Formats: sequence, C-alpha cells, structure tokens
Amino acid sequence: MTEEFYRRDLTGARFEEVDLSGSWFRNVYLRDAVLRGIWLENVDIDGEIRGLTINGVDIGPLVEAELDRRDPDRAVVRAETVDDFRAGWEMTERRWAATMAHARTLPDEVLHERVRDEWSFIETLRHLVFATDAWVLRVLLGDPSPYHPLGLPFTEMEEEVSGLVDDPEARPSLDELADIRESRFAVVRGVLAALTAERLESTTTPVTEPGYPASEGYPVRRVLGTILNEEWLHRQYAERDLAVLEERSR
Repeated sequence: MTEEFYRRDLTGARFEEVDLSGSWFRNVYLRDAVLRGIWLENVDIDGEIRGLTINGVDIGPLVEAELDRRDPDRAVVRAETVDDFRAGWEMTERRWAATMAHARTLPDEVLHERVRDEWSFIETLRHLVFATDAWVLRVLLGDPSPYHPLGLPFTEMEEEVSGLVDDPEARPSLDELADIRESRFAVVRGVLAALTAERLESTTTPVTEPGYPASEGYPVRRVLGTILNEEWLHRQYAERDLAVLEERSR
C-alpha cells in the first residue's frame, strides 16, 4: 500500500535501506539533507537549487549557467535596476502572449485538465491574478482587499483572508481570464512606468487592514522581484504542461 505524507514534519528523519522508486515529492524542503550511497536514475528534479553537491561537485552554478545558455531571457528576470525591471516586464508580457496563443490551439476543456496533479492552465492564470492582486495592488498600491473573486491563492494558505474568495472549483473561460490578466498587466506597466531608482530602494507603506501578504512594510525591490519571478516560473510550468496536454489531445 502506498504511504502518503501530507503536511508532516520529518525534520531529522533517517531513511536507510528504503525504496523510493516511483515516489513523487512536491513542495518539499531538503535543506541540510545528507544522502549517501544514492542511486539516481531517470530522476526529474525541478526547483530552487543552491549548494547541491553531487560526488564532490557543486552543480548549482553549472545548472544556472546551462539554463541561461538555453534561454537568455532567463537572466532578465534577475533584475537590478529600474530599466532591468521594465525590460523584465516587457519580456514577461511578450512570452505570455506566445503562451496564450499556444493555449488557444487546445480545446477550452483541456485547459482545465491537470498534469500530475499540478495546477491546470486555467488555475495557473487564476493564481497569477491572485499574486498580482496581493503583491502589487495590496502591498505596492495600498488596496487592503484587492482580490479578484477568480484569483486562486496558493494551496498551502491556511488562514482566512477578508475579501478573498477562495473557490478552487470555479471554471472560468480562457477569454475571461485573459481580460482580467490584461487589466493586471496594465497596472504593473503603470507601476514600472512611474518607478524611480529612489522608489526601487524604498520600503512600502504597510496597509492597516489584515490580509495577505501580512500588513508590514516590504522592500519595493523584493515585491517587484516576487511578481516577476512568479510570472516567469508559472509560465514555464504552463508551457511544460501544455506540451503534455497537446500530446494527450492527439
């Protein structure tokens, strides 16, 4: 019988003579983990890699360099200056336009399908609406409760947030979400158009009402970096899964 470990703290656990073949890990933290005598074969790892040493070689920098070589736009996400952030957002909108065009080649019902229990394409768009509402409209622009009813918070969110409608069963159309996304893109465009070097190095003014993110000041650089990174990563996931859905549809 397959064992499932959900929201379990296994910090300090020891595994010896254990067969993990065919296992599936999602949202798992392996900080300071030590693995000895490991047989890795046909293993697919997708995540943040820092300080990963395999057979004495720190492979993190090697992976980063190869990913940058494969896709030069990836370096644009690591924005530093005002112009960098503007270029990063221009790239984000350009890449998402191509991804949306890709999605439109598939039947609408297919875009609600999940691949390996990851978010469907539609759910991914819903989550990015939530991310923009939370980090840009709330944190940067000071709207205490900006959440669109079709926005989808991250799965691990446990606390109730005033004004947030968490409806994972909603099935909006691609066109409906495209309109909402465009309105959010326009907001970010406006923020970046008005961005100055001084503002980039400042901290946001906390909203007084509780919500998500928590009511505190955040470095503007962190906020903009968060939304840029969210858009980049989720577009990658979406393209990966669209390729699977495309194959299924055939």
